[in-house]
Amino acid sequence: MVDLKIERPQVSLEQLRPLRPVVIALGLLLAAWLAYSAWQQNHDGSRRSALVTARDVAAQSLGSALSNQKKRLSTQMADPAFVAAVKAGAFERAAAQLTEGWPGAEDGMVVTPDLEAAYAALDEASPGGYGRLAALESALAAGDTVVWVTGGAAAPRVALAAPVVDQRNEPVAVALAHLPLERLAAGFDATPLGDGRYLALRQGSHSVLERGDATLANGAEVLAVPVPGSELRVAAAVPPAPGSPFGLGLVGTLALAAVALLLALLAWRPPQLKRAAAGEAVPEESEQTLAESLQAEPTPARKQPAVQPQVTPTTLEGTPVAIDRGIFRAYDIRGIVGQSLDAGVAELIGHAIGSLMHEKGLVDIVVGRDGRLSGPDLVNGLLTGLRRAGRNVVDIGLAPTPLIYFGAYHLNAGSCVSVTGSHNPPDYNGFKVVVGGETLSGDAILDLYARIAEDRLHTADAPGGLESRDISEDYVQRVAADVQIDRPLKVVVDAGNGVAGELGPRVLAAIGAEVTPLYCEIDGTFPNHHPDPSEPENLADLIKMVARLDADLGLAFDGDGDRLGVVTRDGQNIFPDRLLMLFAADVLERNPGAMIIYDVKCTGRLPGHILRHGGSPLMWKTGHSLIKAKMRETDAELAGEMSGHFFFKERWYGFDDGIYAAARLLEILAARPQSASEQLSALPDGVATAEIKVEPPDGNPHAFVERFVDQARFEGARLSTIDGLRVDWPDGWGLVRASNTTPVLVMRFDADSNEAMARIKADFRAQILALDPDLALPF
Repeated sequence: MVDLKIERPQVSLEQLRPLRPVVIALGLLLAAWLAYSAWQQNHDGSRRSALVTARDVAAQSLGSALSNQKKRLSTQMADPAFVAAVKAGAFERAAAQLTEGWPGAEDGMVVTPDLEAAYAALDEASPGGYGRLAALESALAAGDTVVWVTGGAAAPRVALAAPVVDQRNEPVAVALAHLPLERLAAGFDATPLGDGRYLALRQGSHSVLERGDATLANGAEVLAVPVPGSELRVAAAVPPAPGSPFGLGLVGTLALAAVALLLALLAWRPPQLKRAAAGEAVPEESEQTLAESLQAEPTPARKQPAVQPQVTPTTLEGTPVAIDRGIFRAYDIRGIVGQSLDAGVAELIGHAIGSLMHEKGLVDIVVGRDGRLSGPDLVNGLLTGLRRAGRNVVDIGLAPTPLIYFGAYHLNAGSCVSVTGSHNPPDYNGFKVVVGGETLSGDAILDLYARIAEDRLHTADAPGGLESRDISEDYVQRVAADVQIDRPLKVVVDAGNGVAGELGPRVLAAIGAEVTPLYCEIDGTFPNHHPDPSEPENLADLIKMVARLDADLGLAFDGDGDRLGVVTRDGQNIFPDRLLMLFAADVLERNPGAMIIYDVKCTGRLPGHILRHGGSPLMWKTGHSLIKAKMRETDAELAGEMSGHFFFKERWYGFDDGIYAAARLLEILAARPQSASEQLSALPDGVATAEIKVEPPDGNPHAFVERFVDQARFEGARLSTIDGLRVDWPDGWGLVRASNTTPVLVMRFDADSNEAMARIKADFRAQILALDPDLALPF
């Protein structure tokens, strides 16, 4: 037997070297193609997601506007003069009465259920005759109010029709009124759309309104949604999605692109192999095997720079700037101008925000400011820093914080900064920051300081762009498209010379209120009173003005317009936790089972009220950014704080907005026949204090609260340490927590009776003084 040895050919690296350029080129081309495909898929997904949001906002706005006008039709039909005219068979008089005093309503019609008069009118040359007839027939068939667009493409109008019934619920007539389409479609027209998208309001096969790229119209029914309370729908379309290589999808495509790029890199710089047998020298750094490397001494980790309480980086011009860690608070950034805050600090903060945006792939950001005298300088510094990081800035100028938040949505930026000191004294100022739709708080705020301290700042090759815009009218139209009150209410608005003084009255007038301004001239020195409606003494002038004018209501905004205070004709200060009861009941009518969030300072009667109206109550930490984060986590429809922040996700964007909250309040109050004071007084109430603010020992409220939580003992009560210490008894509760905006202790007490209040206060007083007998307590 012959033993054959077959020797396999050995391929050396040198033999493969000529193929390396080919492998590198192919790998890079494949990686580039796959990366571009992934970008296309991601871009298509983002565009589709933005379109779905725009579609839903448009449908919601239209539905809300239609709901308001349906209510108005019912009100008009319930008017005694209308009822009397129908009973007398005076249908022409009833038709005139139907539109009397109804803004925009015209061409009223009241006919018998056989619709003879409507059929006879078809012979006339009036436009929309068949559409009007269809609306009347639909109202009779449905036994309810219906909405129909009439008049054709040339002169479209909205017809609202409803049966008129007798005491036996039998139809005795059908009523119809027309409204201009523009009055209801403002929300549709104001919805931000963007390029390469299509949106249409449709009735049957007819497009009543269209926006965007009309060449996409044929495929728009795939993404159509109904307009609530009508036969209308909002259709939407984007161009067809790009194909996915090998059917991998976005994640698979990115993974394959990474593999292709890795192969190209390996071919460019192949691993070194031991070739000692051939006498070839091997670089020392490649001699170590994996096993040997594991046995070797570990390389000392690179020391991260310690985050110091104060660091001194430099601005664009190289000027050293001392920046204090203490201005980076739990909810935002806030300091005293001239001490811990100036234009140089603002520039570094802008640079840090821009660097964070760069890491997240975000480019555009909206910036605005309140009326403080330091605002322009701080904005200039902020803009310099943001643009240094390559971000494109839209400066909307003097603006309430809610308008700036709105701008982030309306201008499709997703990020914004409000330069504001909120309700603090004139020498304070600060920054409320939203990046990629998320309000920064806690560690995210501290990370901005760490970026500056550790010099982790991105500097772009060229500065970002800068554009100035005025979006105030867009905001007014968006709110007015969502809210129109059923009857005029006379209100006094006290802005405390804050930045909401111009926009707040404009919005309320646009929804149908009769507005008298008080201290609405924007003045950063706040010459009349502090712009903080949570302090009762700041409402004294408003209470007097409401009484003097016999107004229905008094509304107060804080310095940047994201908080709301309310007083009644008889001088009651309606605390925000009671207002939240009213808002919750209204939202839960349309969203049964919805989550409603409230902070630890709210009344103990609130969760029971939410449960009775079919909702799910959740108590959470105080702080606008913390509440917004919890809303996203739980998909809550509504939230509120004792400080006067209200967050509407239902029909709005989920951010805190005192102006929009005021509009929603007027909508609720105007829909009922009782006076505003009667409705607000009927809300569950007890004995409650306003917020009590106490200077802590050593100026450190957080340390005191930690000791209080550890050492206080309360018998027969339920303790909550979500935020400070809240102690609940069956007949009331008390709270001690540390403010995250100013160095004070915040306390509040709420009880069912004066006796329970006295007992709870005494118990807390004893426990607090046991920790510090020298603490000055005002109770």
